[in-house]
Amino acid sequence: MKTTRQTAVIYVIWLIVLGTTQAIAENWPGFRGPGRQGMSQEKDVPLEWSQTSNIAWKTPIPGEGWSSPIVFEDRIFVTAAIDGGVSFRLLRFERKKGTVLWDKEIFRQKAGHKQQFNSYASSTPVTDGQRVYVVAADGSIAAVSMDGNVVWTNRDVDFYSEHGLAVSPILYEDLVIVAFDGSSSGSDPKLGWQKPWDQAVIKALDKNTGKVRWEGKRGLSCVSHVCPQILRQDGKDQLISSAGGVIQGFDLQTGRRIWTVSSPGEAVVPSVLIGEGLVFTASGFGESTIRAVRTGGEGDVTDTHIAWQSTEDVPKVPSMLYARPFLFLITEGGVAKCLRAATGEVIWRERLDPKYSASPVWVEGRIYFLSEKGTTTVIEAGPEFKIITKNELNEKCCASPAISQKQIFIRSEHNLFCIGAE
Repeated sequence: MKTTRQTAVIYVIWLIVLGTTQAIAENWPGFRGPGRQGMSQEKDVPLEWSQTSNIAWKTPIPGEGWSSPIVFEDRIFVTAAIDGGVSFRLLRFERKKGTVLWDKEIFRQKAGHKQQFNSYASSTPVTDGQRVYVVAADGSIAAVSMDGNVVWTNRDVDFYSEHGLAVSPILYEDLVIVAFDGSSSGSDPKLGWQKPWDQAVIKALDKNTGKVRWEGKRGLSCVSHVCPQILRQDGKDQLISSAGGVIQGFDLQTGRRIWTVSSPGEAVVPSVLIGEGLVFTASGFGESTIRAVRTGGEGDVTDTHIAWQSTEDVPKVPSMLYARPFLFLITEGGVAKCLRAATGEVIWRERLDPKYSASPVWVEGRIYFLSEKGTTTVIEAGPEFKIITKNELNEKCCASPAISQKQIFIRSEHNLFCIGAE
């Protein structure tokens, strides 16, 4: 019979093994993964593949959409739009074989104005494992159960933007948070687009009911599609959100704007990153600039809190990647760059094949850059530029990859690929 001490030791070892397994078998529950920074803690993730090798499965996706796939355990979700964009749909795939378990219409949406490189299903959903939360192109928000039933909808926002909607929601505690940074549909189309206005709003909805808990106001700003981030500051969480012309911090309990930094630009797409006490952003089109902002402060801290900024090789669509102590980026034209995150010092700059819309991902000390023609260039995430391999899918790819359970999920124009062993 085992002694109490032996039993305790075995139990502790079991807990460690279980915890390690759970840490490796990581979900990818929303845009840019579990921490919203494009980082995965998975192991044994595929390095090499093609259309005919190392593909566990490939499943067609109906209609159009550039939202990224999300993964929770053995459930995969993507959004799509059919019927000219009017039918906004959510699809659930089974992870092991890629079978479509259901394909449900969530909204009949208003297929309004958008730019040709956008879609009517560009917002990546987010899940807590109980429900999936989606945002349609017309600003409608819904919570959907795991079996495809709509739990609640909120259609209070009649969204319009010169570029269409592409922002993704995030979850925080019992809130669904969505930034609506649109522009005017009136007589002056440049209002809110290239001319700042005061109509942008951040909505925090109760994730159980869909009712608005608070609204955050930006003041003057321009159109953007930025996925916000959560910052832990002095023992309290804060929402960090940027848009055309501004980088801002908000109180997560009330929506009160705490601080703001001027960041001239418009049509901002890259998501917010956080690291080393800094917030990293790119300002979009116009006066395109990468800015690193110190956290903390109250009011307008433009003159005191900008740590460094750079106007060279600014990504306007792909989000950047922070892997301490470096900041990595890829521009739409294919310039890859490594900066020292604390100072902005250029470590290396190289050119890859254009064109890029997807945001890069980091895993096992490697960075995966996915181009629009379906080429994934894998490099070492370090102070020297070194290409490890290149992989070709030969399909148009604008959505960002997801990583979960030793597999990579890539959405192309017409298909969802699962890369890795079955």
